[in-house]
Amino acid sequence: MVAPETIKAAQAGDRDSLVTLLREIEPHVYKTAFYILNNEQDAMDASQEALIRIYQKIGTYEERAMFKTWVQRIVTNICIDKFRRTKPSVSIDEHEMVFPSGQFVEDEVLATFASKDIVEAIDKLPVQHRTVVVLRYLQDFSYAEIADSLNLPINTVKSYLFRARQQLQHLLQDYQKGGVRG
Repeated sequence: MVAPETIKAAQAGDRDSLVTLLREIEPHVYKTAFYILNNEQDAMDASQEALIRIYQKIGTYEERAMFKTWVQRIVTNICIDKFRRTKPSVSIDEHEMVFPSGQFVEDEVLATFASKDIVEAIDKLPVQHRTVVVLRYLQDFSYAEIADSLNLPINTVKSYLFRARQQLQHLLQDYQKGGVRG
């Protein structure tokens, strides 16, 4: 993610290193926030808040934890707080479908609907389950990194992932059967 010397220089007060560091982590911070909050504006707000907090607290980072888990802990806590403060709402944005030129249009359309179903199903998970799913499958964190990021025991992380997978399987089966969404 970020070079250790950039982190050390940022901690020592080097502004250029701090700017470099924040620019490097910004896409990862936004991605996590977006997948947890499932709303572009909320994700941008949470990302900005997280980057400011990282800027303010870079001096408190200790090398006991990996830098990316330290960053994810900050982002995740901000998102969870934001999620608790506001009730989740359903966005009714219209998305354009662009059909590729080729003979596999039907496969592309089915894949688009399947991915939409998966995103909707993840959005219906409780915030703790959604968070571990995002960190594990979308951010490619190990169980130990998730546990560090969320300050949870590793067995709790495994339990949340197990329950989340069961819930997702149930929700996706309902979608396949034409179940009611929402």
